[in-house]
Amino acid sequence: MQVGLSIINRRTFLVSASAAAGLTPLLVYAETSSTETSGASGHERSQKFFDEFARLVGNATPVEGKITVDLPEVADNGNFVPITISIDSPMTDADHVKAIHILATANPVAHVATFRLAPINAVARVQSRIRLAKTEDVVTLAELSNGTMLIATTNVKVTIGGCD
Repeated sequence: MQVGLSIINRRTFLVSASAAAGLTPLLVYAETSSTETSGASGHERSQKFFDEFARLVGNATPVEGKITVDLPEVADNGNFVPITISIDSPMTDADHVKAIHILATANPVAHVATFRLAPINAVARVQSRIRLAKTEDVVTLAELSNGTMLIATTNVKVTIGGCD
């Protein structure tokens, strides 16, 4: 019982802290960079996506490159979309990928997944399946050990949505 209450309290705290911290400048950055990162797709991005993007990116300016995302161009069923993410990194103590975050721009919950990595992983590569609500962009963020944030955006056309 107490575990459920602490999760709710943490979420309430995070939402309140984010609002109090004044994330408006970060959201403005996310909106202006969404045009750059979405390419020609032009799909709408939810406020939940912008909030989550700002929370994950913080004060960093994401840089494109070094991320390879393997997603189908067309997903027949949004309930089951395979994804493979590889990042060009030596995975040494001094230079490695700390985390890989996956965001979906139109899902009811924008934060799809986070994978934590360490030099012991030897290769910065993850493979999973995600759910997508509709045709949308999937934004991949890679957090490096030196504080750099990498970004890649991939558009997926979804025939049958997987999120309600």
